[in-house]
Amino acid sequence: MANAYDVIIIGSGPGGYTTAIRAAQLGFKTAIVEREHLGGICLNWGCIPTKALLRSGEVMDHTRHLEQFGLKLDGTVSPDVDAVVSRSRKISGRLNGGVGYLMGKNKIEIIWGEAKVTKAGEVTVSEPQKTPMEPQPPKPKKTLGPGTYTAKHVIIATGARPRALPGIEPDGDLIWTYFEAMVPKEIPKSVVVMGSGAIGVEFASFYRSMGAEVTVVEIMPTILPVEDKEVSGIARKALEKRGITFHTETKVSKVEKGKKGVSVTIEPKDGKAQTIEADKLISAVGVQGNIEGLGLEELGIKTEKGCVVTDGFGATDVKGVYAIGDVAGPPMLAHKAEHEGVICIEKIAGVEGVHAIDPNRIPGCTYCHPQIASVGMTEAQAKEAGHEVKVGRFDAKANGKAIALGEDNGLVKTIFDTKTGQLLGAHMVGPEVTELIEGYVVAMNLETTEAEIQHTIFPHPTLSEMMKESALDAYGKVINA
Repeated sequence: MANAYDVIIIGSGPGGYTTAIRAAQLGFKTAIVEREHLGGICLNWGCIPTKALLRSGEVMDHTRHLEQFGLKLDGTVSPDVDAVVSRSRKISGRLNGGVGYLMGKNKIEIIWGEAKVTKAGEVTVSEPQKTPMEPQPPKPKKTLGPGTYTAKHVIIATGARPRALPGIEPDGDLIWTYFEAMVPKEIPKSVVVMGSGAIGVEFASFYRSMGAEVTVVEIMPTILPVEDKEVSGIARKALEKRGITFHTETKVSKVEKGKKGVSVTIEPKDGKAQTIEADKLISAVGVQGNIEGLGLEELGIKTEKGCVVTDGFGATDVKGVYAIGDVAGPPMLAHKAEHEGVICIEKIAGVEGVHAIDPNRIPGCTYCHPQIASVGMTEAQAKEAGHEVKVGRFDAKANGKAIALGEDNGLVKTIFDTKTGQLLGAHMVGPEVTELIEGYVVAMNLETTEAEIQHTIFPHPTLSEMMKESALDAYGKVINA
């Protein structure tokens, strides 16, 4: 039958399209349902375009310190907002086209529309609903449309969207989510960012680079609350040095909208309420899974805290229906979604050696300036779990490459189990640490101990030398500090 498949995947974000490609490689007749744009939020409105914006911000910051590198500039450098945004959108468009190419290359059929799982093994697709701020992009050349489709296996990969707090709902004008913050028509003079997770801190970093006065409000005691406390403290000091103001243990209690800006009332845990006037408020209080309209309740598929409940391989409690990525719960990261999708389809195919994701081996990255990256347990978590630990630290100020780059503000921190030498966690802040962290992830997957790291030859001069020095420091062997 023309509308019958082995696998139908709902959603073409990183988790969805990766799963589709792996399914095709395994010999499954595969289709993917997409309602808006190939590549999902990550490629079009998240991971990729934000990094393009942040790169523009980073270059802008460098121009302010050219004398540090022995350089002079005649005249001034100012951001061309339209050009900055246009570059970001073009990069997304290029990668969007790349996903389309991969679908064609792997003979994956695209069904354009809004999907609902009407019963196990059956998906009904209707015309896609346009969103208020995103016009429908052109359909890929080869697509199917509304109708009823069948598949032995249906994988839900619908991702997530920004969470809104009651009374502080984004309006696309004065109160922004990351959608609006990514395509400003002009740089606001002042911005309040509500939430200091990765999204909030990245936008705070970008808008500060572009010249805005930025205030970040966080209800938790530290910024970047999921990070190691010591690392988040260093990041905070570095960001404050750039001119960003932070209010921790503080909540936004009220937002009043005026003709040209917002009045944001904040309430510290121990202190008096105060009001901050700003041009824009960016709401970055997390995301929630896209579980609505999929037919989950009618099927009896269990959800919890706005996400689909699955086993370690993506299976729901309804046979033949699976969920992966953000919609299946935290951590809501593109790389976790991709790997989760591969595990799910390989388990379906009966591939030997498939095992569930170990959440302690999922790296996290924040691309502000300076960057933050981590994997595994924080020092506090390791101690709470009953480990006796050895902790190593190495400051970027003692690394030759960091000094040469003019970015010697940072730290690499490693946590080992005293008895076994097991690497329990690694936490980094500083230049290009989002590129370095994978070295520790590989080490953890190989069950590397401190001995293997200490006896590995790291190239010189590189930032990666900090990784070895940190491991040496944990055991009293550090060389360059």
